[in-house]
Amino acid sequence: MKRAAYSQQRGAALLAAMLTVALVATFAAGALWQQWKSIEVESAERQRTQARWLLTGALDWARVILREDTRAGDANAPTDHLAEPWAVPLQEARLSSFLAALPDGTGSSAEEEKFTQQVLLSGQINDLQGRLNVANLLQGEQLDGKTVIAFERLFDTLGVAPAQLNLLTQGLLNAQKYNSSSPLMPKRVEQLSWFGVSPQTLQMLSPHITLLPMRTPVNLNTASLQVLYASVPGLGLSDAKRLIQQRERQHWGTVDAFQKALGRPINLDGSHSVSTQYFEVLGRLRMPQTTLQERSLVVRDGQDLKVLWRDSGSLQ
Repeated sequence: MKRAAYSQQRGAALLAAMLTVALVATFAAGALWQQWKSIEVESAERQRTQARWLLTGALDWARVILREDTRAGDANAPTDHLAEPWAVPLQEARLSSFLAALPDGTGSSAEEEKFTQQVLLSGQINDLQGRLNVANLLQGEQLDGKTVIAFERLFDTLGVAPAQLNLLTQGLLNAQKYNSSSPLMPKRVEQLSWFGVSPQTLQMLSPHITLLPMRTPVNLNTASLQVLYASVPGLGLSDAKRLIQQRERQHWGTVDAFQKALGRPINLDGSHSVSTQYFEVLGRLRMPQTTLQERSLVVRDGQDLKVLWRDSGSLQ
């Protein structure tokens, strides 16, 4: 009996020891997992912070380029065209190449140097006044007839159904009735879907239209073939192509120079110009596991530049 009781006690002690070891192992595994999770969260947050700073650097690069463009131009007769430095995209390059260009080098640790080797940065500046401005469709609380015709010509040349333009114009009128500053008034081109404009239509229109805070003229030096054709009354596609080819050789210094190239007098006062105030700045950061892009709207007044809004998000 004593031997049997001793065996039972020994078995119970062994079982208790095994349970203790299992519990300790479970707690240890849980603690390790929590520590790993904390490290991963901290690493991801640090990477997001670094990405935000780097994309801010891309925006600063664009602001310097635009400010220098103003300084280099004629203050009395400003012009903006596609042969200027701001129109040349910043091609994708490793972040380490930018840091190596600094006077003191990268000045980073081995871990940070490895990170900079894996990150690719690129950027681009787009002239938004080379597009048709949706805000021009409204003249007070009514539609502007000339702008509506321009949009009709653009929709026609792109093969977009006229019904989509009706949705756009009626949506603008309805939103204007409540107040131009109300949440119903879109601030971005993609928000025109609030009026029922289809995503496919917006995708086709996006390279040729913009939505700015105020009415703006079309820059003749940067307008696309479709925008030039749509915005200049009576202009045919063949003449638009001829003018684009001529512009590639020599930009127009004045609206009068464009009219001479056109070969006939036409009233473009207020509707067209050869300079730009509003630019879109795109910054893209490609990292091993994701790609981040930031889009900013910048307004230039002489050498003063102001960022009106910034949007950022992951592309993958």
